[in-house]
Amino acid sequence: MSASVPATSPRRQELLELSYQYVLEHGVSDLSLRPLAAAVNSSPRVLLFLFGSKAELVQALLARAREDELELLHGARAAGDGGDLVAVALELWGWLAAPEHRGLLTLWLEGYARSLIDPDGPWAGFASDTLADWLDVLGGVASASDAADADPTLVLAVLRGALLDLLATGDVDRTTDAVNRQLALMTGGR
Repeated sequence: MSASVPATSPRRQELLELSYQYVLEHGVSDLSLRPLAAAVNSSPRVLLFLFGSKAELVQALLARAREDELELLHGARAAGDGGDLVAVALELWGWLAAPEHRGLLTLWLEGYARSLIDPDGPWAGFASDTLADWLDVLGGVASASDAADADPTLVLAVLRGALLDLLATGDVDRTTDAVNRQLALMTGGR
């Protein structure tokens, strides 16, 4: 961010939150400043002044999405204090499957995919950062767990795969059943 751009201001924070709500509904990969500015009752010029560039605005929006993700993960970590990785995975799946989180999860998937396709753009590092966030929580629970057969990477792969399927189809029942069956298999059916 350039030195002339305010790093924090009430107006910047307000526009970030309004823009975040906008991209939860419309996505971020084809973000155009004019429609965004109109939707948040601002102007492209003000957005550029407050965020520096469109790329920096996208970075701020992805950082804001990551805040929501980290809040979820910290809640899951607290729930996993007993060291039950499967219980934490089931709690995470319940959150992932809830319809009110579709916008955030679609935005997360968009940022994740774009960071793989355009690793030098505003998405840079998003996939690896979010992967590290999830493995940090799941790995911390697993290390406290008695169930050594429940591997954090495998649990994450099951959750992510089911999430992709859920986002594509909207079929909560089928994907939830698949998650439940796979987690039961990982722990020997307990």
